[in-house]
Amino acid sequence: MKTIELSAAPRTETGKKAAKHSRKSELVPAVIYGAGENIMISLGEKELKKVIYTPIVYLVKLNVDGKMHDAIIKEVQYHPVTDKILHVDFLKVSENKPITIGLPVNLVGQAEGVKAGGKLLQVVRKIRVKGLAKDLPDAISIDVTHLGIGKSIMVAELSFDKFTVVEPKSMVIATIKSTRAAREAQQEQAK
Repeated sequence: MKTIELSAAPRTETGKKAAKHSRKSELVPAVIYGAGENIMISLGEKELKKVIYTPIVYLVKLNVDGKMHDAIIKEVQYHPVTDKILHVDFLKVSENKPITIGLPVNLVGQAEGVKAGGKLLQVVRKIRVKGLAKDLPDAISIDVTHLGIGKSIMVAELSFDKFTVVEPKSMVIATIKSTRAAREAQQEQAK
């Protein structure tokens, strides 16, 4: 997993008033939980956007008054109208405890079904996996070259050495749909 370092300041005041005041100062209230303690912090909104508004999943190194905390983003709360970031929950990561996180899916290769006139549809953009943070890749690459028209790749077909997929085995990741042009070509061949 890629890492990014963010600096954060500890929060002493909690509640609506304190949160509103920090948001006016372009700070986002957040909490680091896990490993038995909760640490209330606030981060700069601009720095935080670099981590949230990207398809890349980061291991975040939070610098709170010189003390480093390795964490992942567990949940982000947004304003219902403006979509402004209201609050972020970070989950502390330890080296020997597995974490569950959604990793992006990259489809690799030119599918046979696409060459035959079908359309490749990526149904899922992220897949939840469980494993140690050091063993998790930046993204999951899935080869689709063998995929024909009407065929799909499901979670049950995936297997990895250092982590496990925690999605249902029947979940479809990618499929090749038949297009009108492909159906017409098949009908012409049948004549």
